[in-house]
Amino acid sequence: MSDLQKKWAKAKLSSAMAATATVFNEADEDTLMSDVPTDTTSATVAGGAGGFPFPTATSRKNLSVSTTAAGGGIGFGGSIPEQDDDSSSASSMSSTGTVIPSPGRALFARPMGPSGGRSLDPIPWTTYFERELFLTTPPSTSSENGTETEQITHHAYLTSPVGPKGPLFVTHHGAGSSGLSFAVLSSEIRKRLPTAGILSIDARGHGSTTTTGGTPGPVDLSLSTLSTDLFNVIQATKTAMHWPELPPIILVGHSLGGAVVTDLAHSGRLSSTPGNSFLGYAVLDVVEGSAMDALQSMQTYLSTRPTGFGSLKDGIEWHVRSRTVKNAVSARTSVPALLVDTSSSQDKEDEKGNIANGSNKSSSRPWRWRTDLAATQPFWEDWFVGLSKKFLEAKGGKLLLLAGTDRLDTELTIGQMQGKYALQVFPEAGHFIHEDLPEKTANVLVDFYRRNDRSSLVLPPKVSELLAQGKRV
Repeated sequence: MSDLQKKWAKAKLSSAMAATATVFNEADEDTLMSDVPTDTTSATVAGGAGGFPFPTATSRKNLSVSTTAAGGGIGFGGSIPEQDDDSSSASSMSSTGTVIPSPGRALFARPMGPSGGRSLDPIPWTTYFERELFLTTPPSTSSENGTETEQITHHAYLTSPVGPKGPLFVTHHGAGSSGLSFAVLSSEIRKRLPTAGILSIDARGHGSTTTTGGTPGPVDLSLSTLSTDLFNVIQATKTAMHWPELPPIILVGHSLGGAVVTDLAHSGRLSSTPGNSFLGYAVLDVVEGSAMDALQSMQTYLSTRPTGFGSLKDGIEWHVRSRTVKNAVSARTSVPALLVDTSSSQDKEDEKGNIANGSNKSSSRPWRWRTDLAATQPFWEDWFVGLSKKFLEAKGGKLLLLAGTDRLDTELTIGQMQGKYALQVFPEAGHFIHEDLPEKTANVLVDFYRRNDRSSLVLPPKVSELLAQGKRV
């Protein structure tokens, strides 16, 4: 390389490093190439952080090229990555050593925050379920005087199973969540098992389930009550849909919901129904030991999260940014059911001057949590005490999905070694496994159903039947 070439290359490299990133187009290349001295043997291409020299075909055999999609430019020092593109960009690289982005593709654009420029608009439940149900169960009565004390209208989302052998996945969410936390998962299950149905309920005090009457005070969220509610919703759905009998059932519960489905399976109430349609149950990321440990820091966690949001989009964005829900699509579906707009009631409070400390801060964040998790503290220990023992003792197939093996306590570790249940670990997921990884969770659940599906079993004929047919045994 002559002295003139060296000076020209150094000058171009210095100006390129100081320049701001620009989007490449052919006009820029033509202008840049026109500045090259007539005796040069190297070519230059505009990159994410300006122009960089590339050797021509006659000299590039001694130099490797690497590209960086989000690092601000193209540089030296690596090997050319394999391209899946069959456009002129790929052929240009192979023939001349230049990298030309496809027209209209912002190859070097920086990500726009955690959402990457994606929409944070809420996704309606109708995208995933065929209908919603409002199921009114008989009023409960007081044990003291026999008077009716409480009327509850259960809300649930339903996609009906197809055919007489189509299974029904009955899901129960965790504390503070809603039935829509299983929405994206339900879609993935249907992709893999088109005959499957999904019944996803809102527990009392959550979602759109409402309770009237009863004793004033906190909602009864004891484990026995929630377990009875789940059983009643299943039976009420059968009645509302005019099913002659219940389809094959797989119970799926997350966190608190895992304790609820385990308690219902352990009670044997589903196994004693006509047809004995209960196949098994799956528990998502909850075991007794780690759950009891986590309860000690629950109040601290609740005190650190926002008390409200300015809009639904703000609530969705917080869940994604905080990594509470890592899947933005699932967050857009499930978060709206967790919040309620209090602006109308807040306006009335403003008129009365009852805002605490004379501040209108709360009115700027009208979207508040629908469920007061702090008020559920009296029930926390009741939810999880004895969970591991009941999980291992209950009849039916058993599946445990965890975000880490460190969550296993001693009793479950021994049970797993003895082959008493199936275990699946997704270390890349957070606590909301079914929302973070709906595809993988669906794969595991569908496989679990198929392994426990009795309709696919071919049993040998009974000896008495063979004898009646005159056959030798």
